[in-house]
Amino acid sequence: MLNHTRLALASKSPRRHALLKLLNLPFTVVAVDADERFDSSLSPAEVVTTLSERKARLAQTVHSIEHAVVLGADTIVVIDQLILNKPANEAEAFSMLSMLQGRTHSVYTGFTLLEGDVQLSDYEKTDVSFSPMTDDEIRFYIHTAKPFDKAGGYGIQDDLGACFIDRIDGCYYNVVGLPIAKLYQSLKRFEALHHRNSKPTT
Repeated sequence: MLNHTRLALASKSPRRHALLKLLNLPFTVVAVDADERFDSSLSPAEVVTTLSERKARLAQTVHSIEHAVVLGADTIVVIDQLILNKPANEAEAFSMLSMLQGRTHSVYTGFTLLEGDVQLSDYEKTDVSFSPMTDDEIRFYIHTAKPFDKAGGYGIQDDLGACFIDRIDGCYYNVVGLPIAKLYQSLKRFEALHHRNSKPTT
């Protein structure tokens, strides 16, 4: 088990806070406001790993974090090769949900583990299929759930949002915002990597 790992979560997301508790590791929360713009030529996997690294490095620099592994994460929704991040307003949320309803899209979450000069980045992908939604159902969901801090304009964990999820292929927690199983395995790899890098040379 990861008895010696302390984490600093570079995220304001309450969903990531809750998910990280599932690992039963001590962690602190470091709020960061990283630039979420990205190069449009990047693949979805490259986008989320790049943004997660940006958040982790910003937290490490601004808060001068030492003796803890900084965890940065980012989630996007992809449909028809179009990347959907967080909607800025109701009109954007309506447009996003209109695209998603009755179809299958992909959710990517990238994460970066960072301590000193040691870094490990990875990502997870989950396919999510929506049932058809009427315009009135979309508007009601937006007004009820206020999903403006969620990629794609919805939360799979929302009571009403869950009513429109027909099926998923992949990690459920990834859609919520953090692929817990892959993160745990990556933390074990990171711990071993950090141990090798910290050994004194002879």
